[in-house]
Amino acid sequence: MFTGIIEETGRVEVAGPRFRVNCATVLTDAFEGSSISVNGCCLTALNLTPNSFTADLAPETLARTNLGDLQPGDLVNLERPLLPTTRLSGHIVQGHVDGTAELISLEPLRDNNWWLKIRVPEDLARYLVFKGSIAIDGISLTIAAIEANEVSVTIIPHTHQQTNLHSKKPGDRLNIECDVLAKHVEKLLARER
Repeated sequence: MFTGIIEETGRVEVAGPRFRVNCATVLTDAFEGSSISVNGCCLTALNLTPNSFTADLAPETLARTNLGDLQPGDLVNLERPLLPTTRLSGHIVQGHVDGTAELISLEPLRDNNWWLKIRVPEDLARYLVFKGSIAIDGISLTIAAIEANEVSVTIIPHTHQQTNLHSKKPGDRLNIECDVLAKHVEKLLARER
């Protein structure tokens, strides 16, 4: 389980099903088999070195996430799993990506803030609500506006600088994870019908 508070950005060294990332912070207490969130996708860290790790990307991961789109040199958002003694600064992020959204725009606002607009798949839009939580490329964010399947969030200067968002452009695919509570409520209500 993760919080959606990105600890560092890493750089893709090798892309494809045998994925390698250069990084440092998330490796300080990692061991072979540790979970690391990469763009919001929970991966198993293998072949650890002081500044990199490898992960195997299953066909499901390649089909459902943007990790298969990445090229060597691309930035990825990284986070270690939540400890039971850690503050939950973001929201509950499982690292189980529901799908990808298309980046429509990332427009500057005043005071170095940004307005991010994405188009989510219609089958996932039902789990998203105004002022609700969403993880975009693993970043815990609050929905500021929603119109049909277009969702907007405000990006503060720190998030813009410390994540891979500053390197994204319109048309890019971003991993999204909807709030798990919404999915559970839907299933429970369906049983009562």
